[in-house]
Amino acid sequence: MKPYTYLLINFLTVFICFIYSFDHRIQFNRHFPAFLKGSLLVAIPFIAWDIWFTSMGVWWFNTDYTTGIALAGLPLEEWLFFICIPFSCVFTYFCLDKFFDFHWTNAFNNMIVFVSVVVCLVLALVHQDKIYTFITFLSTAGVLIYLHFIARIAWIGQASFVYTLLMAGFFPVNGVLTGTGLESPIVNYNPENFMNVRMLTIPVEDAVYGYTQFLLNIYFFKLFQKKQLPENSAESDLTAQTDI
Repeated sequence: MKPYTYLLINFLTVFICFIYSFDHRIQFNRHFPAFLKGSLLVAIPFIAWDIWFTSMGVWWFNTDYTTGIALAGLPLEEWLFFICIPFSCVFTYFCLDKFFDFHWTNAFNNMIVFVSVVVCLVLALVHQDKIYTFITFLSTAGVLIYLHFIARIAWIGQASFVYTLLMAGFFPVNGVLTGTGLESPIVNYNPENFMNVRMLTIPVEDAVYGYTQFLLNIYFFKLFQKKQLPENSAESDLTAQTDI
């Protein structure tokens, strides 16, 4: 079982969400094409980032917990991570948006963006010598600036609230990956390259990294979803109201 640990984490993360995607009340399966296009587009820079950092020794993977299949220095499981995790996150956002009204959180868009950008830029500048911290916080600030001021999306507050709820899943998944409950971590970090501030076993940078990835996945999912749906359908109208 040990060599399949990381693979099992990916499977368990996505399995329940995938099954419920076909529920007649949810019908997320209708949006698989939009999700795949969006997630693959987002995965490109994040995988490049992953390959770069792995080659530099910023982080590395314990092959005791992987199948041994690797591409470009990354385990197969790490490649799957960029599909499985976004799938469960986008599915959760889709369901919460469908069955609950969290649009009131968008009233805090300006405050969330202002505080987040300022904090991220300050931390990036203070920790310029720590590449994981620097790149992560700088990227997050850049993405928030683009989404809020250029793309002018209206749902940053809602997405941020949902991401906070997703912490209930983030902690067990990333906790195991970073060593919680295992003899040694699956993902190891060079202490010289990040702040060494951890939430249990999880570097703070991981949560910020995940937030950036989540925002981009939602953004591109909505773009492709809008193009996919018939222009005259009721669902298309609903999507347009909750989109950009």
